[in-house]
Amino acid sequence: MEILEFPLGTNTMLLNRQTYFIKEHAALLKLTDTYDILDPETQAKIGIAKEQPPGWAKILRLLVNKKLLPTTVNIYENENEPPQFSIHRGFAFSRKVRIVGANGEAFGHFQSKLFSLGGGFNVFDPNNQQIAEVKGDWKGWNFKFIATDGRELGTVTKKWAGIGKELFTSADNYVISLSDPSLGKAASVLLLAAGLAIDVVFKEKN
Repeated sequence: MEILEFPLGTNTMLLNRQTYFIKEHAALLKLTDTYDILDPETQAKIGIAKEQPPGWAKILRLLVNKKLLPTTVNIYENENEPPQFSIHRGFAFSRKVRIVGANGEAFGHFQSKLFSLGGGFNVFDPNNQQIAEVKGDWKGWNFKFIATDGRELGTVTKKWAGIGKELFTSADNYVISLSDPSLGKAASVLLLAAGLAIDVVFKEKN
């Protein structure tokens, strides 16, 4: 299985990693979600993921379940710079979630499964070729990023040996981990996007 390398910005320290700790900002009655992206070992902040839907869709969230409306999640290394990449979801009837770069270049997309006992979604490259799938226990927080040849590319889980249990007080704090360091930045983009999409796009609460 080959994952293509995509053109990324020059500021890519966020993607030169194998593990990410994702921690949601807690707030009452919030209309959008924000997640800090941390180094799991040092807990230093290395990026941020911000849900930034269109203005009209944000207003409609006061009246309509937000899972039915389009949204965008922008992933930044530094908030004063363009996003490293973005996750775009359309209306609920569309099962496709697009991953695009700062200049609009396609990194690939996710397609939710119509029939799956455990939930999950398939991962496609920019040429519309399936390269992997996200599988796991949709009721809990144990997911695997599986290549089409059966290899495990990474995991999304609430449990990681490098962090104390006290940090995992809700389903919105979790670790994304790459299994193979040779996969490169393209795999980092898709795995990080897939981990965020599990929570923000596919499994989000009302």
